[in-house]
Amino acid sequence: MPTSIPLLRRVVALPSRLPASVRTGYWTRVVPVLALLAALTHIPSFLRPVWSPDEGFLATQARMLADGGVLYDTVVDRKPPLLPWLYEACFAVFGSASLWPLRTLAIVAHLVTAILLASLARGRWGDRAGEAAGALYLLVSIGLSPEDTQAATFEVFMLPAMVAAFRYAERRRWLAAGIAVALCSLTKQTGGAVMLPVLWMLFQDARQRGVRWLPALGKIGFGFALPIALVAVILTKPKGFLFWVVTGSGDYASLGGSLLQMTGRALGNSAILLGAGLGFLLPLGRRLWFAFRHRPLAVAAGAEHGATSDLWIWLLSSVIAVSTGFHFFGHYYLQLIPPLVLLGVGAVSTSAISWRPVAVYSTVAATVFWALALFWPGQRLTHTTEVATTVAEQTTPKDTVLVWGMHPELYWLADRRPASRYLTAGFLTNYSGGKDGQQVGEQYSVSNAWQTFDQELAKNPPEIVVDDSGRAPYQPELIPKIENLLATRYEVVGVNADTVIYRLKR
Repeated sequence: MPTSIPLLRRVVALPSRLPASVRTGYWTRVVPVLALLAALTHIPSFLRPVWSPDEGFLATQARMLADGGVLYDTVVDRKPPLLPWLYEACFAVFGSASLWPLRTLAIVAHLVTAILLASLARGRWGDRAGEAAGALYLLVSIGLSPEDTQAATFEVFMLPAMVAAFRYAERRRWLAAGIAVALCSLTKQTGGAVMLPVLWMLFQDARQRGVRWLPALGKIGFGFALPIALVAVILTKPKGFLFWVVTGSGDYASLGGSLLQMTGRALGNSAILLGAGLGFLLPLGRRLWFAFRHRPLAVAAGAEHGATSDLWIWLLSSVIAVSTGFHFFGHYYLQLIPPLVLLGVGAVSTSAISWRPVAVYSTVAATVFWALALFWPGQRLTHTTEVATTVAEQTTPKDTVLVWGMHPELYWLADRRPASRYLTAGFLTNYSGGKDGQQVGEQYSVSNAWQTFDQELAKNPPEIVVDDSGRAPYQPELIPKIENLLATRYEVVGVNADTVIYRLKR
């Protein structure tokens, strides 16, 4: 006991021995507050086993990789590999029964993004602007549908590298900026759009300082190419990586769906995000209006203020990224938030507008979205869980299952192996959100997908087939190969709402 008392005293006195810059420094005060805010705003993410089909796809994909699957060969997706590998690593450490480790890492990703935004704003407009940028980002990061903001998906993990790329470019650290753009692109392809503001800052810096831009461009190019080459050539199969990540998504990303539905989704999600960020977007709009009245040509060029031209280029690149593929899903809009927050913070910081109404509105809006996440309807999840339970009861862990639909979380919830590398019907029919059936069918599948699919089912026919298509334009009646498969080899053993469960005939 006597020896433990001095030790306890030394531990208690440890904070007082730290340098004053650490004990009372800016980041020592700001980071804990941002960490608490990041955790509070995303508490609802832990209340559901799965929030979106993307989470279900990644979880199922990670299990397949853990069982010996090969990415872009026997395990396929149109996305880059970093997030599937992260899911696989978390499952290896914590088990694959829950997504709580990924949800925790998603909160960390939001926190890192907030800190980087705070650093950018602080460098431009001062300490208070830095605090506001970090806090406002976290508040508006839940300002969309809860299925888009509370899930641990691609956009969330893309944002830290995206903001880091911009921050490195602002500080003329061109090699690091190129590496950050590569990491962003290896999380989701559209993250590479941040290369546009990086290059803009490079050429602006060269023009203003009168220095050569070619060496810096070489550093950006080398930093960007090295991680991608490492992943494409060494860590995956080059041909598979090139096809699935770069060249194989032309039909999926084409304007081939319902124009009315896509327009409605684009305007709807834009309006929701506008409502969530109105606290700082209103001052931004006010400033733009006054600037337009005095300098319309400058505003039309997106350069209303010299210190924010790079932010406008960043926002433009993000708009292009969100529009790519013409799907306009809500989670795509997360890419718009960082530049919008910085532009809004800059507008408030350089005007006579008080921070109080901005903070109050943003807090109230975030509280509404937080409550919405708590009480978000769960009928679809309940239905999927019931079907997954039935599948688990009808099979053994050695059996394989085929889900003919767009909800791969069924595999993960049932804890059963997929019979095919194609986890959704979209790979075999080109169906995705917004498709109206005009370019959906066997003839629009991924190249050679049906040949591979037939070989997989001939080698190891699934014990259970779940027809989860409902009235979608890829329902079995419209896909002859699936209709024939079910009619000749399977029998109905269960129906749950519009989902039909088939078992292999004996």
